[in-house]
Amino acid sequence: MIFTKQRAVWMAIVPVAIATASLLPSTVFTPNPILAQERDSRILTVTGEGTESLPTTLASISLAVQVMGPTAEAVQQDMSQRSAGLVEFLNTQPIEKLTTTGIQLHPRYDYSNDEQRIVGYTASNMVRFDIAIDEAGDILDEAVSAGATRIDGIQFRATDEAIATAQRQALRLATTDAQSQADAVLDALGFTQQEIVGVQINHARPPAPPMPPFASLRVADVTEESATPVMGGEQDVQSSVTLQIRY
Repeated sequence: MIFTKQRAVWMAIVPVAIATASLLPSTVFTPNPILAQERDSRILTVTGEGTESLPTTLASISLAVQVMGPTAEAVQQDMSQRSAGLVEFLNTQPIEKLTTTGIQLHPRYDYSNDEQRIVGYTASNMVRFDIAIDEAGDILDEAVSAGATRIDGIQFRATDEAIATAQRQALRLATTDAQSQADAVLDALGFTQQEIVGVQINHARPPAPPMPPFASLRVADVTEESATPVMGGEQDVQSSVTLQIRY
């Protein structure tokens, strides 16, 4: 009788256990989540560089009118008259972006006999403008005749439109460089690229071209007998592209 009851109990438990087991999710074909996470975290980061060279076509010229005199009032008035003449001349020329970059007035001192005394004043007015390189030499000579007493500097650059076009080409070159690096690394390691999951663009503005040897001239250096030579060069536009690639 006891044996029969135990057998009945077991016969009642077995179907419940089977039913419960059938409700549990099967884990036989489930991927290992740790391995799947490791595969998803395989990210290669590469940065490509691209450089595009283009000819400079514009000259940015800085001129100044500088005068000296015994009093501040006389110096300021003289400087204003000469500056007005220079600006009037420049406004008749094919220039762009004429800008006043500075106006200065300061005393000049004599330090003899262990004493400091004012012996006069110096005033200056600085302007800057852009002009085509092939016209820069003539305008430098004529600007001196119009009242400029200093040539403070000259820099060469390309137009904004040419720089924008060069930047786009530099980006293409940088992208190709980054992709080439990634292909070489993954091929060497025996991996296969899956997809690009991140892109970062880093622009680098073109550096200012170096000034030529004659960038700072005195009035005496610029004469009608010897026209001022002006020769531009090339300017580099650089960009970089960073790719994040899942493999």
